[in-house]
Amino acid sequence: MNDKNSYERYQRQVILPDFGEEGQRKLLNAKVLVIGAGGLGCPALQYLAAAGIGTIGIVDHDTVSLNNLHRQVIYSVSDIGLSKAKRASAILNGLNPDIKIVPYDEQLTVENALSIIERFDIIIDGTDNFATRYMINDACVILDKPLIYGAVSQFDGQVAIFNFQGGDEMPVNYRDLFPEPPKDDEVLNCAEAGVLGVLPGIIGTMQANEAIKLITGLGDPLIDRLWTFNALNNQVYELRLKANPETRLLIPDGEAAFEQMNYEWLCSSATESFEIDAEKFDELLENGKIEIIDVRQPNETPEVNEFEHRRIPMQQVEASADSIKSDTVVLFCQTGKRSKQAVILLSGIFGSDKKLYSLKGGIVNWKNHHQLS
Repeated sequence: MNDKNSYERYQRQVILPDFGEEGQRKLLNAKVLVIGAGGLGCPALQYLAAAGIGTIGIVDHDTVSLNNLHRQVIYSVSDIGLSKAKRASAILNGLNPDIKIVPYDEQLTVENALSIIERFDIIIDGTDNFATRYMINDACVILDKPLIYGAVSQFDGQVAIFNFQGGDEMPVNYRDLFPEPPKDDEVLNCAEAGVLGVLPGIIGTMQANEAIKLITGLGDPLIDRLWTFNALNNQVYELRLKANPETRLLIPDGEAAFEQMNYEWLCSSATESFEIDAEKFDELLENGKIEIIDVRQPNETPEVNEFEHRRIPMQQVEASADSIKSDTVVLFCQTGKRSKQAVILLSGIFGSDKKLYSLKGGIVNWKNHHQLS
């Protein structure tokens, strides 16, 4: 920090106890990716740029519209119709020309997510749809990137830090909080439910604050904790989160498996069409000519002796696809979560060439059904 202008720009935070020039250097050397330049992304981007984050990436394929402006206050009426990523980049360069802004005016997909995310140290999720949230989470787990999550709806907001590799215990990821994606229209987004305009500003600013704390080592970041805020009564509370090894198995094992995932399908009501209940499974067993695969880990119980099957653990399903020969395949696990994920993965490989089913409720539900019947 030998530059006089730089010292003057950041002087108010450099003089903070335990921050100093070393803290500022850490910010200038950091690379933060903000996915979504909307209600959450706008305040996060503004404060990250103002604080002096050396490299900021912006991913957004949308354009500015009039109904954005009540909460996305980085933009103005003259920006309507322009690319959010490019326009935000230009505005931030005007705010702080000494840092590097990298706009990605494209939609984040399984094809480009890993290559974009791996270039940055910290990822901030400012998106508003579940398919993208699960995709971002899985990519961050695969790449060992800390993820700062934020979400808003109506008058309530949430912030958490996921996948922070800071100790011996398995880090919490988004799937530990929400293992099963909601289906279409099960949870309304901001366009459908509405949102108080100042709320994304509060939550997005919190996300920026958590990024700064992670980078500088200051304070007590929201690692493995969910912070919630209600804008109507100002009530705040925290939940401590615990990693679940079973939900970790829902995440694709490596780049190839990730690129086969269909996250839009995972979060759509169409996923219900390939689930079969205990009765339908029994019918298929009677008819024969099916292949049954247990995607649990080798040491998981209860054991299954009632029908022939083979075990391919979830994380080996993609690599073992060539060994699946039957036209009709039923996959099962403990509760049905991993087998649904496996069906989605295999559907990306086989397309419509095979009939793939997941046993609804898993083997536990099937055994309970037969005890009762």
